[in-house]
Amino acid sequence: MRYIVGIILTLVGLGMILKTEWLIENFGTSAWAEDKLGSSGGSRLFYKLIGLVLIFLGFLFITNMIGGFLVGTVGRLLVR
Repeated sequence: MRYIVGIILTLVGLGMILKTEWLIENFGTSAWAEDKLGSSGGSRLFYKLIGLVLIFLGFLFITNMIGGFLVGTVGRLLVR
């Protein structure tokens, strides 16, 4: 199951990177991204960054390293 989830996440991330203009036409721009990331290309960069994060998470699922990554990064916040 983790392979399927990882491949789906990776493909969705790749689609977000390749079809950024389609996403902007259909979902619009983000005011926060335009303000913080750039004047006219902030939303494009924002969608591409989300795509990169999804690809990263997809590869973590495929290689079964998601647990170690979560424990190593935010695990200390959850454990007393």
